[in-house]
Formats: sequence, structure tokens, C-alpha cells
Amino acid sequence: MLPVAIFRHAPTEGPGYFAIFLEQHGIPWRLIAVDDGETVPATANGFSGLCFMGGPMSVNDPLPWIDAVCVLIREAAGRNIPVIGHCLGGQLMSKALGGVITRNPVKELGWGEATGEDDATARYWLGAYAGNVGTVFHWHGESFSIPSGATRLFANQYCANQMFALGPHLGMQCHVEMTPEMISTWCEQWAEEAASVAGQPSVQTPGTMQAEIGERLPAMRRLSDQLYSVWIRGLRR
Repeated sequence: MLPVAIFRHAPTEGPGYFAIFLEQHGIPWRLIAVDDGETVPATANGFSGLCFMGGPMSVNDPLPWIDAVCVLIREAAGRNIPVIGHCLGGQLMSKALGGVITRNPVKELGWGEATGEDDATARYWLGAYAGNVGTVFHWHGESFSIPSGATRLFANQYCANQMFALGPHLGMQCHVEMTPEMISTWCEQWAEEAASVAGQPSVQTPGTMQAEIGERLPAMRRLSDQLYSVWIRGLRR
């Protein structure tokens, strides 16, 4: 089977549980470290799917690799090669597919919940989460619009567009790939950002984020497994 290409845009925003899930299902993957200067492939040929991780930058920044990534996403979509995006990755997908990325009304940092839509597409992707609440993790200040032809899957009171699907493609504003190690690293690395917006109802303190791992992470794993299980159905085999 061809590998899934996983694009990393920042050293501390690796594939996390997504890679663990692929390995548990016998699916090979290859890391493309954009943050380390690796070139964005010119074509999706050679991969069974594409995965884009998060990053502290904006897709509206004039970074040399963003246009190349958008071209690659459009090419993969044209070939029906599944694409999945986490946070920045979801924003890259939205931009590539005709959406726009703007400042979210508030920053969302830490554990939160989102409510699933309840239509045919949502039921396919979300299973029992369609019309119900799922646990997710956030660290974002911008959000994407839903591209033309795509369907919103999740929303909450702080960010209307938490997730969308378009055919075999899944774009997420939230993070469902988190591991305890990643959460700990982010809490340390971005403590100043969290402190600057402390007290807002959409923001948790780093201490609370870490204290709730034991309770929240198993719930999010169940959602991750649901989403990733549906996404890998579309992989080229």
C-alpha cells in the first residue's frame, strides 16, 4: 500500500495520535517536514492520502510553501485522493478549495466540546456523534469558511465551523490528534499566549488543560477513532 504523506509545519505539531492510528491499522506513512525545509511534492502520486498538521502561522502569511500546498491539495482532490487537515491543516484545505480564513471572534485554547450536525453526511462521518456532543482540543485564533460543496460536521458557540467534509476529505479546525506529551509541550511553549487571554470562557489555563487529560483524552480518542476510521476507507490501496 502507498504511504500517507503527513505534512508537519512546526516541530512540536507532529502527527501525534494520527500516526499511531495508522500504524495500528497497518497503514504506512511518511513525514514531510516542511518546517525543516523539506520540499512540498509536486504531485500526490505515490501517496494513498495526504494529512496536514497544525502550526502557529496563518495560511494568509506570505510563506513560500503555502501556495505549493494548496496546489497539491487541489490536485489530490481532483484525483479523489483523500486529504485530512488538523487546525492549520484544515485551514489550508479550506483555502485550497475556495474558502477563506479570517480571525475567529475569540481564541479557543484547551479542552472543549462541539456538537455534531445531523444530516446524511454527518451521520456517515460522525456515527453516534451526529446530533450529539464530542470532546475536542483547541488552540487557534483564526477559523475557516466551509468551501463550496462541503458540509459542516461540527460547530460550537465559539467557532461556527469546527469541521467539514467534502467527499473523502476531512478538514478540522479543532485538534483530535493530541497526545499528553503534545499538550504538555504546547502548555509550556505557548504559556505566554494562554496568559494573554486568560479569563475568557473559551480559554483554559495550561494547568487546567493538563489536569483534565485523564478525563478528556479517552473521550476524544473515541471521536478520533470514529473520524479516522471513516477517512481511511477512501485511501488508495
